[in-house]
This record gives sequence, structure tokens and C-alpha cells, in this order.
Amino acid sequence: MSWVHTLSRRLNRGVEITTGILAMLMALVTGLQVFFRYVLNHSLFWSEEVGRILLVWITFLGATVAYRRKAHVGIDVVVRRLGPDIQRNLERLLLAASCLFFLVLITFGVQFIGFIAHQKTPALGLPMGVPYMVIPLSGVIFCIHAASLGLERRTSAFTNEGHSA
Repeated sequence: MSWVHTLSRRLNRGVEITTGILAMLMALVTGLQVFFRYVLNHSLFWSEEVGRILLVWITFLGATVAYRRKAHVGIDVVVRRLGPDIQRNLERLLLAASCLFFLVLITFGVQFIGFIAHQKTPALGLPMGVPYMVIPLSGVIFCIHAASLGLERRTSAFTNEGHSA
């Protein structure tokens, strides 16, 4: 197993744990907001902003976990009817297109963070880069997972063709 597979696996485990913690925090903050608003008749001014930031982070990080697990929704009715060589070439094309998109996430995510660097969030006064930092971060994680998947497919292709991996 290459270092890329190990990195991808360990990184994914860390992201799974982080996403779980963020989801619990989001549930806690939302529950507190409901309690304070309806029981104590006092709204927490910061809870909606924190919940929104947590949701964005959970969404982007969760997408990387789904990608690593190959759990994204896909329609493969047509692909399954194609020959193995065409399927393999189509997988390579889709992996390359995915990598291009992930590089776009990184590039434009960093540019966007630079663009909003001097702005602050309304309730907490955090730099606006904090909520949006997850965009390039998830792009990097996606790229690592894509490299791992690409090597995995390449290794399985060599093994299936009778070559040693």
C-alpha cells in the first residue's frame, strides 16, 4: 500500500471524526437556541450564525468522506452496458474531470478568502475567511482521495491484466 493510500485513509478517518463532532455541536447549538427562545424567551444572538457555519463545514467535509467511500449518487445504467475498456477509459476521464474541479475549488476558494479577508461575520466578529476556509481545504482533501482512487484503479488494472502491481 502506498503512502497516498495511507494518507487518504487516515485523513478520511480524521475528517469523519471532525464531521461527527461538528454535527453534535450543531445539534447542541440548535437545541440551546430553541430552549432559550421558547422556554426562557431570550434569543441567543450568535446561535444562527454558528449553526450556519457548522452546516457549511459539515457539508463540505462530509462530501469528501462520501467521495472517499464512493458513496455519491451515480447513474450507471448506461455505463454498466459498456465494455470493460470503455468503462475503464470513462472512469479515467471522470477522475481527471473531478481533479480539475477540485483544483478549481482550491484556486478560487483561496482567491475568495483573500477577497473577503477584511470582512467580519455579523454576530461573532470572526474573519469571514473562517467559514469559507473549508472550500480550499475540502479541495485539497478531495485531491488526496482522488490520487488514492486513481492509484487504486491503476493497480487493479495492472493486476487484472496479469501484471504485478
